Amino acid sequence: MAVASKNIPAPDLVPVNRALLSVSDKTGLSDFARALAGFGVELVSTGGTRKAIADAGIAVTDVSEVTGFPEIMDGRVKTLHPLVHGGLLAVRGDPEHQAAMHEHGIRPFDLVIINLYPFEEVRRSGGDYASTVENIDIGGPAMVRAAAKNHAYVAVVTDPSDYALVLEALSENTGSLSHLFRQKLAAKAFARTAAYDAAIAGWFADTLGIEHPAWRTFGGRLEQVMRYGENPHQDAAFYVTGDPRPGVATARQLQGKLLSYNNINDTDAAYELAAEFDPATAAAVAIIKHANPCGVGVGDTLKDAYLKAVACDPVSAFGGIVALNRTLDAEAAEEIVKTFTEVIIAPDATEEAQAIVASKKNLRLLVAGSMPDPRAAGLGVKSVAGGLLVQTRDNGVVDDLDLKLVTKRAPTAAELADLKFAFRVAKHVKSNAIVYVKGGATVGIGAGQMSRVDSSRIAARKSLDATETAGLAEPMARGSVVASDAFFPFADGLLSAIEAGATAVIQPGGSVRDDEVIAAADEAGIAMVFTGMRHFRH
Repeated sequence: MAVASKNIPAPDLVPVNRALLSVSDKTGLSDFARALAGFGVELVSTGGTRKAIADAGIAVTDVSEVTGFPEIMDGRVKTLHPLVHGGLLAVRGDPEHQAAMHEHGIRPFDLVIINLYPFEEVRRSGGDYASTVENIDIGGPAMVRAAAKNHAYVAVVTDPSDYALVLEALSENTGSLSHLFRQKLAAKAFARTAAYDAAIAGWFADTLGIEHPAWRTFGGRLEQVMRYGENPHQDAAFYVTGDPRPGVATARQLQGKLLSYNNINDTDAAYELAAEFDPATAAAVAIIKHANPCGVGVGDTLKDAYLKAVACDPVSAFGGIVALNRTLDAEAAEEIVKTFTEVIIAPDATEEAQAIVASKKNLRLLVAGSMPDPRAAGLGVKSVAGGLLVQTRDNGVVDDLDLKLVTKRAPTAAELADLKFAFRVAKHVKSNAIVYVKGGATVGIGAGQMSRVDSSRIAARKSLDATETAGLAEPMARGSVVASDAFFPFADGLLSAIEAGATAVIQPGGSVRDDEVIAAADEAGIAMVFTGMRHFRH
């Protein structure tokens, strides 16, 4: 039942006379506590926080002296007490609250400094079940929420990066904090506990294999505020969830301008595509533009792979994102910087490569440490009006599939290798997707069309454009293989690929007209295999 408001106006400035400190992250704690003491603030603290403050030579009262009750149950119970929460929740202009405080000896807290047990860090590091559960904070979130609710009188700090702001505000207001400042701290506090609980709920769902929990929550920490979103009239920011999957969110940026909204989106797409190719088997390079690949290549070296990738569509590669599945070396870096590139992302980069990239001061260079596992489970989220669409990551890998030969002619070993390559790429192309591949490189990509026939024609047209740019006598698609992300509903899309020069096809199959499509393939003398797996991407 809702509690009626007494409409007691909040004071603008509240003097900070007494503070409660209980932190897991002790960054800057001693300096902050010393500065608070310098303002004449009485400090009350718990456990390891109290010890750190006392060891710094600062006067501090143990919370057990306030409550008259010792910490028990391995510290699980220490602040869950009326003398603590009464001091956090009391409405100071309310006579009934004031009487209760007087009767029970409750003294108010004006400032609460709390950050929570490192649950997210323990989860990220793969802690076992018991240690992960033990790092679910109870008293911390309870105090944070109590103080944040009572922000009319109490300021709550959950982030060490805000210590300087608090001290600045205290200096400006002669030891007091303003109502607006307390409101902003409260908003941040509730956001923090919401993200914390989201991480816990997500861990339980993953651990217990609950595919569709009744309530689904997501949380993240602000990493970057951007100049704008997809377009200049849109606001945007980047939040990180703490998921350890290697990629743009976990990478270190070694140089270049801040990443934009579109940069981050495209860099993620590029690195996920590069990860489809095992670095122990071959060097791979993916070039992305507007979230679609415009060229992908594999080779013995990154330079070879890059030259193959850029040859597919050198015009679109201008201003693109380049992702590599191996450490960026000087040889590859020298080639990449010849074309205007927005971002390079790789597991690592040699010092020589970094020096070469440094000649382009605006070019962003990111190192992610390792490659993401294309087979790993995970979730994808998309917002729609009034809701969220949540699905598991497309972690299907063509090497794990039982390919079904459906034509009279089987693909050669070289064709089969290219077919698998093409299907890996098609998984990362917006639907409808058609991908031509020859010799370990894309030679034509058709993306995002309403008609599969149009995608096939566009891919063939792009291949002809690349052929003309390279000055080749024979079309690049001649003798290639082709992949389709979904089945051919009619034979016309396949016939368009055959006309472009494809000699083998890989597609999911499953159309009511599969027999018609297979017959067309047999009549043309090409090989075709079914994967049984579709890779729509929207």
